[in-house]
Parts: sequence; structure tokens; C-alpha cells
Amino acid sequence: MSIPQSGGGPIERHEQLAEYLEAGCKPKDDWRIGTEHEKFGYCKDTLNPLPYEGERSILAVLEGLRDRYGWDELREGGHLIGLTKDGANVSLEPGGALELSGAPLETIHQTCDEVNEHLAEVKSIADEIGVGFIGLGAAPEWMHEQMPLMPKGRYKLMDAYMQKVGSTGTTMMRRTCTVQVNLDFGSEADMVQKMRVALALQPVATALFANSPFFEGKPNGMKSYRSWVWRHLDKDRTGMLPFVFEDGFGFESWVDYALDVPMYFVYRDGKYIDALGQSFRDFMKGKLPALPGETPTLSDWADHLTTIFPEARVKKFIEMRGADGGPWRRLCALPALWVGLLYDQGAQDAAWDLVKGWDAETREAWRVGASEQALQAEVGGRKMQDLAREVLDIARSGLKARARPGLGGMVQDERHFLHALEDSIESGKVPADELLDKYHGEWDGDLSRIYAEYSY
Repeated sequence: MSIPQSGGGPIERHEQLAEYLEAGCKPKDDWRIGTEHEKFGYCKDTLNPLPYEGERSILAVLEGLRDRYGWDELREGGHLIGLTKDGANVSLEPGGALELSGAPLETIHQTCDEVNEHLAEVKSIADEIGVGFIGLGAAPEWMHEQMPLMPKGRYKLMDAYMQKVGSTGTTMMRRTCTVQVNLDFGSEADMVQKMRVALALQPVATALFANSPFFEGKPNGMKSYRSWVWRHLDKDRTGMLPFVFEDGFGFESWVDYALDVPMYFVYRDGKYIDALGQSFRDFMKGKLPALPGETPTLSDWADHLTTIFPEARVKKFIEMRGADGGPWRRLCALPALWVGLLYDQGAQDAAWDLVKGWDAETREAWRVGASEQALQAEVGGRKMQDLAREVLDIARSGLKARARPGLGGMVQDERHFLHALEDSIESGKVPADELLDKYHGEWDGDLSRIYAEYSY
């Protein structure tokens, strides 16, 4: 999850809220790709999740990365809670999952190199202390009480609030992992089309990347349990956002939506101040109970935007949030999918043509079907596998049109990063299906075998 935002002056006009988002508009030559991925850490001998402190711990991994590879510290309340280097940062999810938020990069070749380097660094530290890391959408065996809450003020507040709204908030915080990609937009109109495509086709990503069929030691009946968790989390800040598809949607519409999302906190002087359930609209008027008489800064607005969790999210860029964490090949495939769809205008138009006739009920039905059945889902007589095939064809055409070579020109473009998804389309099986086949087959119900076979 996000680290505190900084650098914003006082908000003196309502218009500054939309202007903040609009400042993200960039010419196409300046568009970049930011990939984020989370993974669970565990002790290799006990297969238990990592504590924050100790010989085999999250802290030991962070310190190792800092000391051996030159990462700079991020601290809160005296605790080491993250690292930063060269535009990237390493942070902690609430239950201790380790996240890389990658630097903004020009090509997927660079993104994949970044992923490789990060995983190699983490593995070199982890192997020495008897720790492993695994990419899954949900913790396969661990119970809630086994998961330590990391020492971040944001998480302490969220943990308390999550128990009052929805039914799965604390599960999301402690026992799910994702991979996501962040992409730029060129104008308000471009943002609108990208967001509509992103939301409508997020279920296709959920299906292709479904990788969480187990929970608390047994099959859970879902292909993407992580997606099911998000569907039952907090209706005020999650979902498929039908208003994005209404006439007139733009930056101001997003501001209106965000202002109605209840607050979590205000960050001041290194501390998180409890503003749970309070209104940013009241904050704008100087009437926030948590800080009476005080009005927000743009940093407060940026922080608030990070507490909104729909399937796709607008900040100064757009975040694609529908995919489970997973194996290496899919960490590179997710940016390839979305860059192919959204960084070539012809491909973006084709993707919009594919979905523009859908209504809100259809989009939600695809979302539900993706989490439950992945590529076997069917809506209105149409199969997810066939829809995903069309989407992949469009993404492939977009990557071909981008024509960004790699390996010193030896690789013509970025299309080969889609191979893992193409294999799934042909077989009809995603990672969750493979895991279930093994569980019911050669593993003979022994889920502990997942660690040795699927860790990085």
C-alpha cells in the first residue's frame, strides 16, 4: 500500500482537486509504465509467515536489502518500514507481504529487468536466513491470528475500521497479494476512455491471473479468492464504478466520488491522525473533527486518493488493480496486457469498441464470474475464454504497433511477454486451475507442497 504523500501546498480553491489530477496529463512520448507486485514471505522450516522482527523476519530482509544493495531507509515511529532507490520503493503490506513499487519505465523489457533484479536481490537475502517468498493471490494456509500487523500507523487505523464495514477487510489487509500496473494518460478525454476500458476489462485480467484457489488449508471454491475478498470489502470505496460510464465523466466527476469516500486518516509530523469515517468535504470547510479549524493540503488530498480501492483507480495516473499476485512470467505479462491495450490508440479504440455496449449489470457479472470461474465463466452466452482471446489479440496488436525492441534490438517488440497468457487461452487453464489439478492429483491434498514448487 501507499507511503505518505508529500510536497503539496494548501488547498484554497475547490478547483485545485481536479487540477491535481489533470496535472498528470502527459504527451505520449513521456508515458511510462510502473509495475507493483506483492509476495508472501515465510520461514522455510515451519512454513509460517514472517514476523516483523527477529532473525528470520521482514526486518531482516529489509536490512539486508539496505546494507547489500544500497537502498535508502524509510522509517515511521523509529521502525524501518520501507526502502527507496532510483525511483522505486519497497514497502510492506499490512500482514507483512513485501511489495516492490517499480520505477516509471519506458518499456516492458525494462520493467521485466527490474522485476528480475528485485527478486534476485530478495532471494539472495532470504536464502541466507532460511526465508522464502511466494507469489499467490491469497495466503494458502495461514489463519488470521498468525499474520502480524506491520508497525505502520495507517494499518492500525485501517484494521480497526475494516472490522466495522464489509466482511473481508482484515482478510484483504493480511492475507491477499496483487500485481498491478500504473499507466499514464494524455488528456482528460484519454483518461476517460482508458478508465472505461480498464474497468470493463478488469475481469479479464482477474480471470487470466486468477491464482488464489486455496484459503486456510483447503480449496475455497473460487479461482480468485482475492477478487472475492475485494467484492465483499467496503462498498464505499470498491467496485466497478458505473458513474465512470455516464455522459460527462471526467476529472471533476472523480473528485465528487472521492470526496464522498469516508476518510481514514490525516498524516501530520510523521503520525497518522484518526479521521475514520469523517468527510473530506468537512475538511475542506475547516470542520474536520480530527483537526478542527484546519484545512487540507494537496498532500492530504493525494493521501486520501490512496484510500480508494476500485478495480481501476485515478490518481495522476491510472492503476489497474484486478490481478492476483503470481509467478514470474505473469509479473511481466500484466504490464504487457495493459500497455498493449492502452498505449496504442488503435488498440485502445478497438478495446473500447469491444465493451462500449455493455451495461453495468454485464460488467459486474463478468467481475463475479472471473473470481469464481476464471476462464470458464460465461455471461449472456459468451465465454470468458473467447472474450479473453479477443482482448489478447488487441493487446498483441498494440504491442506490435508500439514496436519497442529489447535485448539490444534482438527482440523486435514486447509481444513475447504475453506468451504466458496465450498458453492459458489455448488450454483454458489459469494458475488456479493448475494448482487445483496438483492438489487433487500428485499432491494428494498436501497443500504444504505449494511452497517448494511455487516460491520464487
